Amino acid sequence: MSKQGLRVLGQGADEGCCQGLASAPLDEDQAEDLAKVFKALGDPVRLRLMSMIASRGEGGEVCVCELTPAFALSQPTISHHLKLLRQAGLIDCERRGTWVYYWVLPRVLERLAAFLTTAEPATVPG
Repeated sequence: MSKQGLRVLGQGADEGCCQGLASAPLDEDQAEDLAKVFKALGDPVRLRLMSMIASRGEGGEVCVCELTPAFALSQPTISHHLKLLRQAGLIDCERRGTWVYYWVLPRVLERLAAFLTTAEPATVPG
């Protein structure tokens, strides 16, 4: 995953707010940006980390020292996964002394939820 920033759908002046999946086809740039977010969430470890951080609620934050023991992985590996979530624009962090605290960026999750929401309930074909 590249180190360049992620442009979140709905933040540009030329885009409508909370444009849903079924409202219009994605252009190439939108698809690339959104794919980075889904790629970050496509790993089970990152998905669990995201869930652990998001479950703290609005304004909640988690110290990396609380996240690491939940996995049978080394601390550098956990830090790498957190870095990828941060690069995808899903979380942010702040160093306080020797510890780093993470929190979810709720606007990004709200935009993803709005993107995935359709106007009508989906029916399974067949």
